[in-house]
Amino acid sequence: MKKQTENIAAIAERIRGLRDIVGISAAEMARALDISEEEYLEYENGKTDFSFSFLYTVANELGINITDLIIGESAKLDIYSYVPAGEGIVLERKQEYEYRHLAYLFKDKKIEPFYVTVEPSDIYAATNKKTHLGHEFNYILEGSMTLFIGDESIYLSEGDAIYFNSIYPHAMQAENGKACKFLAIIAK
Repeated sequence: MKKQTENIAAIAERIRGLRDIVGISAAEMARALDISEEEYLEYENGKTDFSFSFLYTVANELGINITDLIIGESAKLDIYSYVPAGEGIVLERKQEYEYRHLAYLFKDKKIEPFYVTVEPSDIYAATNKKTHLGHEFNYILEGSMTLFIGDESIYLSEGDAIYFNSIYPHAMQAENGKACKFLAIIAK
């Protein structure tokens, strides 16, 4: 828990510093995130953990890559980026979600590829939907989940794929008491 708290504080500090450098006010950033300025400042002061959507939107507003926020350094590769099985930068933003970034070392990416695991949860995902810019493609590798997007709910199982506009509120929930693992590709 201490490591996660330190990680939240480090990310919050990077966000605050970069926002100041770029010249975006806290109020402007809050508007981009569709939250109140007070709520935004809770994040920026490290008092609230970040969702993936929050980090992705902040990175876009700052004109940087999401990995710059997470690890504090910029990607440098521009020919290829190899990530061995089971590796990648892990974002555990919520207890039930784990995102493993599969191209964090490649600079100027047009897409953000993630290996995502959604664990079963007592929290009903449909009441906790988030948005971010771009489009998203999900391909189910193992297990099943319900994707809640807007007012719709779509049940997906192994081998199913879905492409959607991620500006619409969405969330995923693992089904049948088992983790769901899928490839998520987010296009800017």
